[in-house]
Amino acid sequence: MNSPVIRLEHRQHQTLTPRLQQAVRLLQLSSLDFAQEIQQAVGSNPFLEEDPDAHVAAEGEGPAPVEPVPSWAEVAPSAAPVSEATWDRESWGPAGGGSTRNHSGDGELDLVEMVAAEVPLRHHLHGQINVLPLSERDRALAATIIEALDDDGYLRLTLEELRGLAECSPAPDETEMNVALKLVQSLEPAGIAARDVRECLLLQLKEIEPAQDRDLACRIVSNHLEKLAMRDINGLAKLVGATPAQVEAVCERIRHLDPRPGWRFGPSNTQFVTPDVIVRKVRGVWTATLNPDVVPKVRLNQVYAELFQRHRDSKHSELAAHLQEARWTVRNVEQRFATILNVAQAIVKRQRHFLEYGALAMKPLGLREIAEELGLHESTVSRVTNNKYMATPLGVFELKYFFSRALPTVSGGACSATAIRGLIKDMIEAEDPSNPLSDAQIARQLARQGLTVARRTVTKYRQMLKLPSVEKRRRHS
Repeated sequence: MNSPVIRLEHRQHQTLTPRLQQAVRLLQLSSLDFAQEIQQAVGSNPFLEEDPDAHVAAEGEGPAPVEPVPSWAEVAPSAAPVSEATWDRESWGPAGGGSTRNHSGDGELDLVEMVAAEVPLRHHLHGQINVLPLSERDRALAATIIEALDDDGYLRLTLEELRGLAECSPAPDETEMNVALKLVQSLEPAGIAARDVRECLLLQLKEIEPAQDRDLACRIVSNHLEKLAMRDINGLAKLVGATPAQVEAVCERIRHLDPRPGWRFGPSNTQFVTPDVIVRKVRGVWTATLNPDVVPKVRLNQVYAELFQRHRDSKHSELAAHLQEARWTVRNVEQRFATILNVAQAIVKRQRHFLEYGALAMKPLGLREIAEELGLHESTVSRVTNNKYMATPLGVFELKYFFSRALPTVSGGACSATAIRGLIKDMIEAEDPSNPLSDAQIARQLARQGLTVARRTVTKYRQMLKLPSVEKRRRHS
């Protein structure tokens, strides 16, 4: 029978200190998550406070040092004051003392009051119903249908189910419910209260002119919606007895209809990207500077820290932990933005031709090149480039967009995958709509330019660019 044995072993392994763990976690956060993290730390740690006197350095300074706190470049000019007299008199009312405009407490015009209110879909429809000359019973039935609509504006319940929900006595019959449905479907926006996509489109086709196109569109939507979705123009032309050019023109008008009319109302879920770095050309040189709006103005509360040091004893171990965490947080904030700025400047240095000429001038770039130049680990550069954005004259890009693998050319050089995607996009934009290029033809054209790219790779890049296939791009004259 085996007996338990105690054995001592020596092993070496790497561990991260609590400060390094916090630094890594803060570095990989997006600007929004990072701001929330710092705000939460300021609210829970008595040794942290906001710094209202944090200054912004002059534009064009070099990389910020890690210690002390780096200075950030001023990149956005302050907004000029707007005089009340510049507002359109007929839009906003007279500028004299009898104006009814709301003002803020300091006497200036409150622009918040001028923002258009977002009206929910149901409120919009109820407002139309309330001004129509309807009986109370008809208005109640229409309101029942309106309340049953989903966010897309569709009626997912059957009329039989709605009959039991209507608070009317006697209970409405099928004819009354159909009349109430037709009434709601006549409201704006067109296509509301439809039972499916086909009915939604048919309700909107009433606005198409001339009548010949409207009739052809109704036949396509009613009987051949599947082929419309497949963009089978030739097949539709044979089924409806029209020319491919006529069918294509009508299908193009159908595609401009709104399959979800309810989305026009209610709060919008648009999410805006706040860039971490702003790139501008200063005296002929491309320069990267931090966006001051994403840099938290946080500092150590020196008064509390000095008081704690004077009266420190073993009973205040929790406060000691808070003080240590506050110091780590301030240093890690400095380290985060210094690292982001240094990586961004290294990227701009290598991709300046992209900033001048666009995607076709993008150079191949790997994480290792930036890591070796800055003395960082590749994983650190990867964390910096993830969910961090750079604002350039060409648009806002994620930092990892500027990294692209090298593809060999016939001449022995290298070309980035981003540049090849730019070439593919230019070829498709310049093609003949009646005779578009297939993926194989694009691959052959790239080969004639010295770029060996497989047809399946062209297909992958085209799909990444969200460009349709050759048949869906074909236009009939």
